[in-house]
Amino acid sequence: MKLALKIDVDTYRGTRVGVPRLIETLKKHNAGATFLFSLGPDRTGRAITRAFRPGFMKKVARTSVLEHYGIKTLLYGTLLPGPDIGKRCADIMRGTRDAGFEVGIHTWDHVKWQDHVARRGERWTGEQMGAAYLRFSEIFGEPARTHGAAGWQMNVHALRLTQRLGFDYCSDTRGRCPFIPVYRGEIVACPQLPTTLPTLDELIGLQGLTADNVAAHLLRLSENPPPTGHIYTLHAELEGMKLLPVFEALLAGWKSMGYELVPTRELFGALTLPALPRHELVMGEIPGRSGTLALQGKEFLA
Repeated sequence: MKLALKIDVDTYRGTRVGVPRLIETLKKHNAGATFLFSLGPDRTGRAITRAFRPGFMKKVARTSVLEHYGIKTLLYGTLLPGPDIGKRCADIMRGTRDAGFEVGIHTWDHVKWQDHVARRGERWTGEQMGAAYLRFSEIFGEPARTHGAAGWQMNVHALRLTQRLGFDYCSDTRGRCPFIPVYRGEIVACPQLPTTLPTLDELIGLQGLTADNVAAHLLRLSENPPPTGHIYTLHAELEGMKLLPVFEALLAGWKSMGYELVPTRELFGALTLPALPRHELVMGEIPGRSGTLALQGKEFLA
């Protein structure tokens, strides 16, 4: 019974502070994980444009964005220049790999990708993914083998690039089980291993859930694992900082339930690829998160 930990690293502060704390915590609990890095500029402050998105300000209010990210991070890209994460934190990224953890690409510019990819074309998408792919190769001396999109935001050009860039598998979606994505009838021959459990920021502040009881709630949701295992996405800015005690409670709880905590690659390695089902990839909403995300849709039988 396996549960994969996928760690999205969105910001400069998350890379510099949250990642080392998570590495220490994971080693303490003998847990594996996959770290996905933002590799270009941190322009978190530009996310203020999301204030006009339905539900975003409610999410900001209940999840204490300022408390988790810090005022300096929330000014990057506006009143303060956005630091180049890949250049400033290359040693931390390499150290993550050298500590035995899988590493991959999250994005180049997190805010730009999350806010614009749904409406952009092939050239823009290629420039963003290409920049991240090149920077990853420069830092690690080898190409990336996996990708997990910022905000679970994708378009058809990004899906095609997961195949063309040679990723073994990706985790760009939310869903139930590993699948081969089909977008509007087009098969993309790069397996998707979707996040199967809700994230802390989607839960806290809703239905009476707080930092004090959210771990127990999430553990209850984990009681019946799918045959191919669960994937839980956490964030260096949340579980690597203020919510670290919650994450430790989750690690201890999952281990007591009999879970082996592994990187997403371990789930991928256990798959029989020719037997993977094909599922439509659709855009839709999920509780606790504003906007639309890439979701695993119904099985494609054509």
